[in-house]
Amino acid sequence: MNIYEKLGIRTIINGNATLTRLGGSIMPPEVVAAMVAASKHFVDIVALQRRVGEELARLTHNEAAYVSCGAAAALTLSTAACITGLDAAKREKCPNLADSMKSEVIVHRYGRVGYDFAVRQVGVTFVEIGDENGTSPDELEAAITDKTAAFFYFANPSREHLWVPYEAGIAIAKRHGVPVIVDAAAQLPPRENLWRFTQMGADVVMFSGGKGLCGPQSSGLIVGTQQMIDAIAFNGPPHPFIGRGMKVGKEEIVGLLAAVKWYLKHAETFQQTYEEQVVYFAQEFANVCGVEVHRSFPSEAGQPMPRTEICFDENRLGITRDEILRQLAAGEPSIDIAGAGTNGVLINGQTLMPGEVAIIARRLKDILKT
Repeated sequence: MNIYEKLGIRTIINGNATLTRLGGSIMPPEVVAAMVAASKHFVDIVALQRRVGEELARLTHNEAAYVSCGAAAALTLSTAACITGLDAAKREKCPNLADSMKSEVIVHRYGRVGYDFAVRQVGVTFVEIGDENGTSPDELEAAITDKTAAFFYFANPSREHLWVPYEAGIAIAKRHGVPVIVDAAAQLPPRENLWRFTQMGADVVMFSGGKGLCGPQSSGLIVGTQQMIDAIAFNGPPHPFIGRGMKVGKEEIVGLLAAVKWYLKHAETFQQTYEEQVVYFAQEFANVCGVEVHRSFPSEAGQPMPRTEICFDENRLGITRDEILRQLAAGEPSIDIAGAGTNGVLINGQTLMPGEVAIIARRLKDILKT
């Protein structure tokens, strides 16, 4: 009996995505071992953050790096860093910003995400640019004032055609001395994103530690300039200001370092596995009437990775897509996959463990027989 069974909690086969509500991802043994080893000693957290940051920067081809308490905390700390720098008096005021402090953050109207409260909780106001037809560089230029603290991109390749291109936006911001922050929490793969945005000139880029990196769920990776990383650490724990509640433990700091090493070593092998999963489902349902299998690309977050889309002819099968999803979730083991359109599902191989593809196929066949 595993720990969850003892607690009366069902475990789930996650064929959906690296969702926080499902626990993000599964950590590889190397990461778990690093966290266990880190748990056995006391250590100076500030010194550990600094040293691990140096290693993470080296591994990801960046000037500096920092381990945050998830990507949302990275948004908050990065915003605070743009406002306060290393000014202790300004740090103490957040989120009640004084009139003399920068208090505006520029975002694309069609680039906002549901998690951008993590930026606004610092006390800033969003200045939106663009519309459903796109955004011009002139709109960005006109939005910058002496109150502008930062220009944010919430990275998603499926919407980026509506935005000021990264290179152009970064160039404009730099002319005005405005930091550019890229929230790339779910943008792994490809692994090149770990350095692509900063090499374009972005000041700060953040990634979830518990998604594509398969690190601790309560960790985030921030990379960027040394100046910005220093200001982020200045606002973060253990200091008793806006970042105090965003503690990251010694186990998560060391665990994320192990995860980044693991990811960079194995990232190239993942893509072939995802392709093989699509082929597997296509073969398994090739002769099942009322079922069609397609390769869906890219992923829900715009990542360059395939998913398996399975469409059901509800009239021929005598069962609705929603009932299929309900039975998958209610059965044993419980299976969580995403719906697609009105009659399809999407199976994401990024979160599937060995053998689980076959379990999902078998369960689907059993349900379709009922």
